[in-house]
Order: sequence, then C-alpha cells, then structure tokens
Amino acid sequence: MTMPNFLVIGAAKAGTSALYRYMQQHPQVYLTPKKEPHYFSYDSRTKMTNGPGDTIPHAVTDRIAYQALFDDVSNELAYGEASPTYLYVQGASERILSEVPDVRLIAILRQPVDRAYSAYMHVVRDGRETILDFQEAIQQEGNRVEARWGPIWHYIRGGYYHSQLLSYYHKFPADHIHVVLYDDFKSSPQSVLRSLFAFLGVDEGFVPDMSVRPNVSGVPRSGFVQSLIFRLFMKPNPLRALFRWLLPENTRFRFTTAARNRNLRKVPLSADLRGELTRKYYLDDIAGLETLLDRDLSDWLT
Repeated sequence: MTMPNFLVIGAAKAGTSALYRYMQQHPQVYLTPKKEPHYFSYDSRTKMTNGPGDTIPHAVTDRIAYQALFDDVSNELAYGEASPTYLYVQGASERILSEVPDVRLIAILRQPVDRAYSAYMHVVRDGRETILDFQEAIQQEGNRVEARWGPIWHYIRGGYYHSQLLSYYHKFPADHIHVVLYDDFKSSPQSVLRSLFAFLGVDEGFVPDMSVRPNVSGVPRSGFVQSLIFRLFMKPNPLRALFRWLLPENTRFRFTTAARNRNLRKVPLSADLRGELTRKYYLDDIAGLETLLDRDLSDWLT
C-alpha cells in the first residue's frame, strides 16, 4: 500500500489551495483527489471539532482509507497530499516522522496578520462567522479554542510559524523541508514552482495553467447568489452529478471558481490595524523565523 513521499503541511490561507491546484497539473506529480485528508493531525476522537461548518470531522483517520487515496498512483515520481493543519496541530510532526520518515515537506508562509484576516474572511464568505468585526472575532479566539472549534477559527494562533516549523526542523533533515513565502509565490509563481518541482525531483520546466486562483476569500456581494452556488456546485444534487458526468474536472473547477469569485468583493485590512496586530502578537516569532530561514522578513513588519 502506498504512502506519500511528499506533504504540503501549511500554512492555511497562505496559498496551499493554489499550490495544490498547480502542482496537480504536473504529469510527474500525483496529489490525492481529496485535498485535505488531515490524516496525521487527528484520530477518530480528536477530529470531532465543534466550530460551525467545520470540515475537520471529515478527516481521514483510518490508515487503510488513507492509503486508498493513493491507489491511482502509477508512474508519478512525486505523490502526496496537502493538509494545512500539519503545520499547526501539535503532534502532527511526530506522527509524520513515525509513519513516513523520509517524506519531503513543503510549507508556504504568509504575513501572519494577513493570514489571520484571510482565515477570518474565509468563514465570513461561507456565512459561518457571526462576528462581523475582525478585532472582536480575535477577542473570541480563546473561547473558541477552548470550545474545540477547528483550526480555521484560530486566527492569531495559526500564524506562529517559527515555533511551528521548529518542530519539523528538529525531526527532519533541513534538505527535506522546502519553505515558500506567499509574497514570492504571488509575484513570481513560475520561479517558485520551478524551485518546488526541483525539490521534488520532477521536471522543473513544466508550466501549469495558473489563470484561475482557487479558494479566494471575500465578502459575498449577494448572499442569495453565494447560497445558490453552494447548493448547486458544492453539495450533492442531480445538476452537480450531471456536470461531473458531462464536463472534465478542470472545466468544472474553472467554471465554479469563476462564478464564486465574481460574487466576492474584497474588504481590505487597514494598514494601521495590520501593523498594530503584528507588533502585538508576532514580533518575536518573526525574528525567530528570519533566523531559522535566513530570510529578511522586514516587509512583514511594515
């Protein structure tokens, strides 16, 4: 039975969906059809989180079921999956080391306040967040963590990358860990993907279709349209089944993503609040991350 030889471990709302979509197009790369199995983060008990609309309860916790996600691997050189909880959930690195010690690990990191705000806007987009003020939602984070809401609700806690990555650098060889910065991925996606493909040992000259950006956060322009898109294209129904039979997966993805994105409007985070929250929560962690990665992250502080 096949186990992955690479994992995209996070961070959530830092571009993992785009990485998954673009890497999936490479003929020498296999990614599981279920993007986020979260196998190494949870067991059958701990996956039962309580946040409104949490998807974590659908995590794959059975080893045989997890291995079955790789049944279609054929001649691909790299085969893996993308579960952004692996970077955040304590104990995930130990379980990964125990089951796939030679695995290669990919992390993509975003300015932590921007990541937190994107996570917040993600659940606003989906109609799950009832507090329509970012600062007020942050103040409720501790209560939500205590009530065992899933990681998407851990807006501030999800951005302590230095402490999260240290767990992996203490267990795995440094040359088995590849860290991407979201800003680099946004500004030079082809360069980032070339480096990533080289890390995985596949043809680094392959250029995927990057014309559609998946999993964009924002505020729905129309709640009715958002609800209609969800009911028609995200939940099982006869029309969705017909689309899946008639249209190739990539065509369906482009259509549904474009429809969803057109109904979203951006509500930017103010620069003043971004700076205030960065100084309040992340200065020490960013300094540690700069040392760990030997990267200048001063742009994250401005």
